[in-house]
Amino acid sequence: MTDTASPPSQLCILRLSALGDTCHLVPIVRTLQQAWPATRLSWVIGRVEAKLLRLLPEVEFITIDKRSVWRARRELAAALAGRRFDALLHMQLSLRASLLSTAIPATRRIGFDRARARELQWLFTNERIEARRDEHVLDSFFGFVRALGIDTRVAAWTLPVPPADRAWAAQRLPGDQPTLIISPCSSHRHRNWPAARYAEFARHAQQRHGLRVVLCGGRSGLERDYGAQIEALAGVPLLNLIGQDTLPQLLALLERATVLLGPDSGPAHMATLVGTPVIGLYAATRLQRSGPYLSRQWCVDRYELAAQRFRGKPAAQLPWAEKIEEPGVMELIETAAACERLDALLAAR
Repeated sequence: MTDTASPPSQLCILRLSALGDTCHLVPIVRTLQQAWPATRLSWVIGRVEAKLLRLLPEVEFITIDKRSVWRARRELAAALAGRRFDALLHMQLSLRASLLSTAIPATRRIGFDRARARELQWLFTNERIEARRDEHVLDSFFGFVRALGIDTRVAAWTLPVPPADRAWAAQRLPGDQPTLIISPCSSHRHRNWPAARYAEFARHAQQRHGLRVVLCGGRSGLERDYGAQIEALAGVPLLNLIGQDTLPQLLALLERATVLLGPDSGPAHMATLVGTPVIGLYAATRLQRSGPYLSRQWCVDRYELAAQRFRGKPAAQLPWAEKIEEPGVMELIETAAACERLDALLAAR
């Protein structure tokens, strides 16, 4: 099929989280908007993720509080009363999301193929995308676009950054000095690199390359403690902005940065939205499945070593989505390997 398929009048996307995966949906939305400019797009999304993704123009965002699935379902059913979508793209593999999907009236209910439709998702859909193996998360999302009859892709990740957030970022990072942003923490504790290695990397970036080094992150105690440890161990001046920005402000900071360093987490994919390369640290998760889509060549990948060390088998024998979130797994990533990727990236630029 081609993108000459009859366009629906109303289309609903169900993808609640996580932040990185919702960032992967930006090219999907851009593709749909280009192919079917008259189609009304609605997106059921988590409240935290909506704080960033609502920057996407011409999309109706219906936010959900994921803490109570039954209350959220009631609120969603009330919000959609009297409406019916031509198609629902059920793009979240969780039973919670599937229960919420029952409050979305839709003629076509498209989900993942049976092999990937974990947590009984296949019971809540009446169509499935084409079965494929070993895809990046973003590529799997394009399976929904193909199921609608659109064969083209729009490789556009950009979100418009509000002028007020750009001004905020310019005040914190004035001038045009090359800048390294370190976002040290994932919401999954065992994806985090040791603070001492971040500190060593920061010294290398500043002393060898003259980079301004900035720490960014959320407001949790873990993230604040991590930032304080990195500052204490680095021995060079750092700008610590952990807990001080909103998601749009972080996007504006990343827009001004030369490079981002961090684990498998939302900021790695936010950086892609503004064209900033990422040195991603991957051992607990599979780089080729969830790495920053345009920066995988700059990442450090120790997933194979982690599979051997913690699962006793090669990565090829593990399920594609297997996570190896074990204590000590991120210590498999050597500081020297990350520094080498920074040296290569800056030389290439």
